[in-house]
Amino acid sequence: MSGREHHYEVTVEWTGNTGNGTAKYFDYGRDHDITAPGKPLIRGSADPAFLGQKERWNPEELLVAALSECHMLTYFALCARERIVVTAYTDAAAGTMTEEKGNSGRFTEVVLHPVVTIADPADAERAAALHHDANRDCFIAKSVNFPVLHEVEIRTGS
Repeated sequence: MSGREHHYEVTVEWTGNTGNGTAKYFDYGRDHDITAPGKPLIRGSADPAFLGQKERWNPEELLVAALSECHMLTYFALCARERIVVTAYTDAAAGTMTEEKGNSGRFTEVVLHPVVTIADPADAERAAALHHDANRDCFIAKSVNFPVLHEVEIRTGS
């Protein structure tokens, strides 16, 4: 499998032109649509702090969601390989972005908070440890230049 490439294509179309394009910073909308063939439309905007609409997804939320989703799916693969049965999983992920001089900013960290329910209490210690491996192996976490941390809660039962 080493060396295989995977390509991803999406279309981002700006829908926020209010008539004068970007002639004035405060006069144009930040709304846009994200599409990919055969998938539901994602309605995006900027964060409200940057003049976007709060009811639409912003790029910062999508980045945090991508990290959470990638971690979960990588974790599931590792659990399946070790025959640890996960019966429920939620993650209230949180990212921190800091604004910098020059109208820019960057993420300084994302903290994942997975709450995982597993079938067998005897697997609890290993199930918790596999989050480290999932963080190490997650394609997206390996691609960002800030720490992706995790604070795990393991539950047992169904």
